[in-house]
Amino acid sequence: MKKNFLLIPICILLIFSTSCKKNTGASSNTGWKYNDQKWGGFEKVDYQGQVTGPNLRLIEGGTFSMGLTQEDVTYEWNNIPRRVTVSSFYMDETEVSNINYREYIYYLNRVFKSYPDVARKALPDTLVWRDELSANEPYVETYFRFPSYDDYPVVGVSWIQAVEYCKWRTNAVNEFLLIEKGILNPNPEQVDADHFDSKAYLAGQYQGNVRKNLPDIQTGGERSVRFEDGILLPEYRLPTEAEWEYAALALKGNQSINKDELITDRRIFPWNGNTVRYKRRDKHMGLIMANIKKEEGDYMGMAGKLNDHASITAPVKLYYPNDFGLYNMAGNVSEWVEDVYRPLTSSSLREEEQHDLNPFRGNEFKELILDESGNPVEKDSLGRLQYQVVSDSAITNRENYDKAEVKDYMDDDDEMIEYAYGKYSLINKKSRVIKGGSWADRLFWASPGARRFKDEDKSDRTIGFRCAMTRTGGPEGNEDAGGNEFKRKTPKEKRSYK
Repeated sequence: MKKNFLLIPICILLIFSTSCKKNTGASSNTGWKYNDQKWGGFEKVDYQGQVTGPNLRLIEGGTFSMGLTQEDVTYEWNNIPRRVTVSSFYMDETEVSNINYREYIYYLNRVFKSYPDVARKALPDTLVWRDELSANEPYVETYFRFPSYDDYPVVGVSWIQAVEYCKWRTNAVNEFLLIEKGILNPNPEQVDADHFDSKAYLAGQYQGNVRKNLPDIQTGGERSVRFEDGILLPEYRLPTEAEWEYAALALKGNQSINKDELITDRRIFPWNGNTVRYKRRDKHMGLIMANIKKEEGDYMGMAGKLNDHASITAPVKLYYPNDFGLYNMAGNVSEWVEDVYRPLTSSSLREEEQHDLNPFRGNEFKELILDESGNPVEKDSLGRLQYQVVSDSAITNRENYDKAEVKDYMDDDDEMIEYAYGKYSLINKKSRVIKGGSWADRLFWASPGARRFKDEDKSDRTIGFRCAMTRTGGPEGNEDAGGNEFKRKTPKEKRSYK
């Protein structure tokens, strides 16, 4: 015991001396001091790592076998398993709910007073509930608007509408962060183009109701926030198909405690086992794990003993989360992802064309429209900076890409591939992948590897969405943000899907 007490001041001294060396406030290359007006005023922030936005969970990346986890009963062969790696990212723990989406509609109506079409175009299509031979008409009026369904997933939203929601959420969260930091005051009087937009703010085209800007070390005055300050978050967006599938499987729950890089059991669904029922021998044994259609005509079981407690959708947190803490990654509603759909995945391409790090189809490279001085042109009437698709002729001396729009990458390179939309298939550049089974689907579609598609401008009563965000910096989170070696956690994490 005495030896342990003697070691404590030595350890503290070592930690203090190490931290002093890492925070000298001077460049390791030039010796010039950081954050000092006398030395030019070059700024280096004391960054503690990317904060986690509202409702997001950090999904630690890794390698996994992407593709079907069960027999291909549809014989489509549209997701042949292949090994890929997904970088760490953030993902919503729940699907976007009706109350979340109504907040978005309220904002659009409040701000864009001169452009009522903006809010009208964002409204979900409630007519998706209509059916020629079913009495579902009440849902047309009640499902999106009535408070009983506040915490139910929004449906009737197209892929295009979901993408616009992600853009709005980016701005709403970043404005909140600036208000929380005491830089801006809340400003509910924003109208039309004079509203907070993250990119317009960073470009100096929106000032807002300033409370107190950051000090400008170079001039001795003050300045607005820059992206380099690390206060604003990256964009909310839809997850890629690879990210969604990786997050749904949550194989970290089956990782060996004693051995690195070893998964003890494979998974067919976001939980262990080959059925939809809870299998651990405790009070929850036999309970349904997801909101799906059990068999023909059975959506929720029998009165007095309901199984999934939902004839249509269910609240976004009704069932157990998976081992990443994500709810309803199987069942409830299918979800839009970012990818353009093609039945042949990257495993079908030539070896030199395969992409096994963050695979994705749907890139369309854009650039800011600049004026003669090289500055962004004035924002548009809706307060957004203006972008354009990069011209193919402007892509010169590049080895990593030669086209700006690659949604149909290699489609024309094989004489056997001809999608011929409307003639041979329903596949085109607007076809977007949807993942996860819904309340109206059988168990097969609850497998993370199952995939379907729908045109990006269409919607359905069985399709919703959730948002994702890129993780910047270390893949394991902020534990090592100070530059210290990351210490691996040894205690077994709590598992909820066993």
